Amino acid sequence: MTHESLQEIVCCMGQPVAGNPSQFMMERAFAAAGLDWRYLTLEVSPDDLPAAVAGMKAMGFRGGNFTIPHKVAVIPHLKRLTEAAELMGAVNCIFAEEGGFVGENTDGKGFVSALKEVMQPEGKKVVLFGAGGAARAIAVELGLNKVASIDIVNRDAGRGRDLADLLSERVGITTKWIPWNGKHELPEDADLVINGTSIGLNDGSAMVPVKVDSFRESMLVADVIFNPPETAFLQAAQDAGCQTIDGLGMLVNQGAIGFKIWTGIEPDQGVMREALEEYLGI
Repeated sequence: MTHESLQEIVCCMGQPVAGNPSQFMMERAFAAAGLDWRYLTLEVSPDDLPAAVAGMKAMGFRGGNFTIPHKVAVIPHLKRLTEAAELMGAVNCIFAEEGGFVGENTDGKGFVSALKEVMQPEGKKVVLFGAGGAARAIAVELGLNKVASIDIVNRDAGRGRDLADLLSERVGITTKWIPWNGKHELPEDADLVINGTSIGLNDGSAMVPVKVDSFRESMLVADVIFNPPETAFLQAAQDAGCQTIDGLGMLVNQGAIGFKIWTGIEPDQGVMREALEEYLGI
């Protein structure tokens, strides 16, 4: 590294992004790897998204992450998508190549990596709340990992049916959309229950509308929310005797995948997890 060298820059864009710990985690990982890189957290409105992506290209950003509400909206502004991102219809990670940015999706891969630490997904019956960007990514990756079935519980009929059709027709998984009206009752034979919505983000009191007396000790319950990691949804599941997975494992794993895409280097995931825990005060 010489004093003439420019720092490489990546970023996270979303709205809201206050409280997102990715910058703290990624810059710790860059330092641990001996890389003079910077990760910026940028509040970008939907109306400003096209200009923001153009600005990334103009300023030579190496890539970035996209979070709510940009995971689907960013797609028209990219040069191309990877096969996985195209199948999911959502992007959370982009990387630069000549002439523009390539869209990738690491959310589902990160979730499945965290899941496999405690459960092998093959043959499992899944209930998934939500059908947005993160939920789509998780559903597709679970399908590719040969779960037995996925119930998509979602209020919006269009999104719910679209995701169910995608999984049935292109991934070959038994899937159905279930309208989310009031508190949802979980089927007794569910193996894995996932909150794939933004309910609970930055609000520890917000509860996913589910009948808590339908939790069973045999269920593994997961939440994509990382701040706070101990959501009301996970607490209710724990009170019912369920094993749980918080959003931190998913965030570390998907962050590690993005890190390698941008830098070509495997990061120290221990450093990344420790950074997240420090940031969140846990």
